[in-house]
Amino acid sequence: MIVGLRGEVVYKEPSFVHIEVRGVVYEVFISLQSFSAMGNAEVKLFTSQVIREDAQLLYGFLELSEKKLFERLIKINGVGPKVAMAICSTFTPAQFAVVINNKDMNGIKKVPGIGPKSAGRILVELVGFDIELVSSQNEEVNSSFAQASEALESLGFKKDKISKALSQCSADDTASLVKEALKLLKTI
Repeated sequence: MIVGLRGEVVYKEPSFVHIEVRGVVYEVFISLQSFSAMGNAEVKLFTSQVIREDAQLLYGFLELSEKKLFERLIKINGVGPKVAMAICSTFTPAQFAVVINNKDMNGIKKVPGIGPKSAGRILVELVGFDIELVSSQNEEVNSSFAQASEALESLGFKKDKISKALSQCSADDTASLVKEALKLLKTI
């Protein structure tokens, strides 16, 4: 099983990339999140290999948390690699954790290829997985988010609105997260 690749990007499109590793070129399917963060030089990808009767496919991720999300999604009945990749392309792991936590059926239905039935099944199957997703993210960033969430809660905001606002913030430290979230909470 191939669990990672490090090599030079030979060719790149939004849905896949060709990576040369010591003379061998691998085709690896990627999410739009990984595509936008990936450069054109050397790259290191965490991979998930899917073996079917007619193909052996590699799916690559820049972040380990995105790989964990993908692998958990493809275990759900009715969710294949294409739908899992569509979810990874639509949401970052942190954003998807918020969607799971809020049981946001409409958020999941925004993903191409997912209807109300599939969205409901995904939410039921992933109960509690949001905590695992968040914990696999950077510990320092998580503590900042937790502290910012507590600060906003103490100001009287509701948890669902806080998590929605924090998922849209780009800051890393607690003070900046609180400031950014307060601006967003005014509009929600």
